[in-house]
Amino acid sequence: MDSPESSIVACLRKQAGWCELLGSSLYAFLLEQAAADVEIRGPCWDVLRGHDSDPPGLALALRFMGAVHRVVLVGMAPELARHYPSMNGTPELTECWPAFRATVARHVELLREWICRPVQTNEVGRCAALIGGFLLVARESNLPLRLLEIGSSAGLNLRWDHYYYEAGGAKWGDPASPVHLTGAFAAGSPPFDVPASVIERRGCDLSPVDAETEEGRLTLLSFVWADQSSRLAGMRGAMELARKVQLRVEMADAAQWLDRNLSSVIPGAATVVFHSIVAPYMSESGYKQLVDVLSRAGKAATKAAPLAWLRMEPGSAQADVRLTIWPEGEERLIATTSFHGRDIRWLVEGSGR
Repeated sequence: MDSPESSIVACLRKQAGWCELLGSSLYAFLLEQAAADVEIRGPCWDVLRGHDSDPPGLALALRFMGAVHRVVLVGMAPELARHYPSMNGTPELTECWPAFRATVARHVELLREWICRPVQTNEVGRCAALIGGFLLVARESNLPLRLLEIGSSAGLNLRWDHYYYEAGGAKWGDPASPVHLTGAFAAGSPPFDVPASVIERRGCDLSPVDAETEEGRLTLLSFVWADQSSRLAGMRGAMELARKVQLRVEMADAAQWLDRNLSSVIPGAATVVFHSIVAPYMSESGYKQLVDVLSRAGKAATKAAPLAWLRMEPGSAQADVRLTIWPEGEERLIATTSFHGRDIRWLVEGSGR
């Protein structure tokens, strides 16, 4: 039987591997060092002890790194801030770890409190992987879109149509937008010649974040990896737009909320239910309930009131972007992408310009 320390060490090292794969050498290094510190019951163990049985979906390693980042962002760790690009620092790895460990040791009780906060990434870069799905629905239905997002966090991805995109020489959106999602496509491009209008946007989350408050902005920034400047810029731009494009994210269970919002057919609009990297945080039974709700609602869909299910969830290697549109109900794999919406490979022929 694994010891509490070995379970936490395995969790930290697994996330370190993902961070390296997703371009964060700083977090990969710090998580490896933190794992070694847990093995000798150092200050990282003092913070993480008691969480060895946390379900994988609760992402303990990301909660830990988010809590430390939060300490940095509020100005309580100037020595570590010097190594965090999110604070205009330069990541010198050999010097960063002692500063990280000292910060953890100094704030054990505070970090133990903050690691209980759920992960709220609200990664706006994923909109680059999702926009093709929205545009396919708009093109095939020739209707305005009604958006329902599950696991919305602060609802930043519900505002996808206010961002600017480029792929393969094609462009979509307002160039004056504070969020520019460019250089994300490795192959192909979505149908950027298709216009789309959104008439309604709603979201739900178990722990919604208000991006218009200082607390909400701090929470969102803390879960962006400190050395990924483009993600941080996208987050800051999206939070700026959140003040102009108003919406409310409800605190609710996904399946129950969706059942209420799909209880009646809305003619003259295409309803798009979407989510991105939500399935790993849901229980198996919770996800099955979600699928059941969508299947029932799909049977009531018509050409005048179609229902689409757009999702970006872990696939065999990276993430798969899949789209199902009822009343036909055919599922399509339309793209693959990294978990942060980079290295996108658009798979629908004849969609690009």
